[in-house]
Amino acid sequence: MERYLMLFKFTDKGFGAIQDSPQRAQAFKDAAAKVGAKVEFQLWTFGEFDGALLLTAPNSTVAGSLALSLDRLGNVRTTMIKAFDADEFGKMLASPAK
Repeated sequence: MERYLMLFKFTDKGFGAIQDSPQRAQAFKDAAAKVGAKVEFQLWTFGEFDGALLLTAPNSTVAGSLALSLDRLGNVRTTMIKAFDADEFGKMLASPAK
């Protein structure tokens, strides 16, 4: 499984229905599970982004499809970043590109 950090910002539509955000988050979690992905955690924040979630997915196609499906609903706009744990990052450091 691959990890992706997904950052999101509410659109005007999403902010107007902010009280429904926890239910929308659960619906996204359920949709991810149906395609073999998992929302490891979701946080709401203040600042440049309104929230973040950690998604594990079989590949970037599944992760990207989930991000697009979330964006299409119009409540948030997402930014997705591939994430690596310490072991994966260590392997990259040990095998520099030539």
